Amino acid sequence: MTVSSPSAPSHAPESGQNKEKKHPETPDTDPRAAQLARIYALLRLTLAITIVVMLIWVVGDVLMVIFAATLVAVILHNLAGIVERRMRLPYWLALTAVVVVLIAALTGLVWSSGPEISEQAVKLRTALSEQAHSLRDSMGHSTTGRMILDNLPTTLGGNEAASGTSGFGSLAGSMTGFVSSAFGAAGTLAVILIAGLYFAISPELYVNGMLRLVPHAYRKASRNLLLTAGRTLWAWTAGQALDMTVVGLLSFIGLWCIGVPLALALGVVAGLANFIPYIGAFVGAVPAVLIALSQGTREGFMVMGLYAAIQFFEGNVMAPLIQRHAVQMPPGLTILSQTIFGTILGIPGLILASPLTAALLAVADRATPELKEDERV
Repeated sequence: MTVSSPSAPSHAPESGQNKEKKHPETPDTDPRAAQLARIYALLRLTLAITIVVMLIWVVGDVLMVIFAATLVAVILHNLAGIVERRMRLPYWLALTAVVVVLIAALTGLVWSSGPEISEQAVKLRTALSEQAHSLRDSMGHSTTGRMILDNLPTTLGGNEAASGTSGFGSLAGSMTGFVSSAFGAAGTLAVILIAGLYFAISPELYVNGMLRLVPHAYRKASRNLLLTAGRTLWAWTAGQALDMTVVGLLSFIGLWCIGVPLALALGVVAGLANFIPYIGAFVGAVPAVLIALSQGTREGFMVMGLYAAIQFFEGNVMAPLIQRHAVQMPPGLTILSQTIFGTILGIPGLILASPLTAALLAVADRATPELKEDERV
């Protein structure tokens, strides 16, 4: 009679364990699978970035209109929120009061100063045109001036023909042509204001609609990022509005004291141009300097000194005070974003580059962890 050894069954699992130890690699720990997963993630990110860039390139005008309407909605929503908290009114009534006050203020400004501003604007355009022709004629008499004119596009008064239309016009003409051609600038502005008003009436409707497109696991984080972007846009706009008002008033008072004609129109131009940080200061100063030079060299240098003093005050006194409660953006990044968005989207991209960059920076700062002490440069 054969007796089975009790140790015999124990060899089977040991052999199985040895077999598992011999081939421990699983799809999660296989180096090749991990490498393929990283490559797949990189390809997904590259594809997503490519789609976003192409979308911006093709429908950039429409995206700028949407962003401008969102900026208007943020302004109206926060102003209505202030009135709602201070006067304890329902939100819809507070928003109605804000809109009525803004329309009344604009109507009063146009009624009281509109004819004078319009007259000065027409005179300013005529004077600038004459100064530009005079400057171009004087540059045409020198070798250096002719070389500069030959390398300037015709849109800037030069001799070089503008490059042909890019693929943007052919690709996006059917989608964005109505923004620039059918409606024109006034129609686009009306679309922005009306859409912004509707966004401000019920912002939760549009924000919740966007969140429904996000996977459930990321909705809470996406909601926080959207709220962060909204607060940043409001802080940037409030600070920039104060900055524009101060620069416009100082420019008007200084030009009036110097005796430069069209001081009111030039002050309005300087204030509006200051909506674009850094570049706007130069754009707002050029018309005043040209008009002053037509009065004499002394007046021209006085206006240059005036604008230099205003920008010194704005950069060293106003900006630090505003940035304590608003948004602080690195100057290099601000200018770089203006260059990029201006190149891709033209004038609308240049105008809206700074608030868009401020919102993107705030979102990136909220979405990424801070650097540890040993990770900092």
